[in-house]
Amino acid sequence: MPNLLAFIPAAFLIALVPGPATIMLIKQSARGSRRNSMATIAGIEAGVLFWGLAAVFGLSALLVASEVAYNVLRIGGAVFLVYLGIKALFFNRLTPDEEVRPGAGFRSGFLVNVSNPKAGVFAISFLPQFVPAGSGPLPLLLCVLVWLLVDIVWYTSLALLLTRIGQWLRKASVRRALERTSGGLFVAFGVTVALEG
Repeated sequence: MPNLLAFIPAAFLIALVPGPATIMLIKQSARGSRRNSMATIAGIEAGVLFWGLAAVFGLSALLVASEVAYNVLRIGGAVFLVYLGIKALFFNRLTPDEEVRPGAGFRSGFLVNVSNPKAGVFAISFLPQFVPAGSGPLPLLLCVLVWLLVDIVWYTSLALLLTRIGQWLRKASVRRALERTSGGLFVAFGVTVALEG
């Protein structure tokens, strides 16, 4: 059995650290309804599941072992984050009353997490610390499921809070400020990912 007493609080602390997924959820919550926020969370968690299963089956070990594979994903992820930032900064043409389709939220949440090489490295380096050596894939899979639950609890709480202030978030001036802020943060995240070794 994994050490869940240590893993659960550690997973909560990791979830609380704002990153591209948190920025995407805030942005999507400001653009759409509660349904769109939940679709974004589903996309984020699909990305978590992708990296978690990659760790369980040893696929994310390739990122750690192969510098070329890691760099390809790192540069691709950086380009995608910069693209999102530039799009938010210069090409956002949503009208205040326009409803965003939930599929857009799911897609955005998923792509932000899957294109983040740090999530893959996190899965392969962080999760196994809580699993006894030589215990096989089941305890690691249990850690992945707990990671998912912790993330869902955190992001759902955040989405419900954002929904409560939804009218304020959807004011034109607030939305413009959020788009600019999220755009700048995505560009900064992308540049940071690109420059890291």
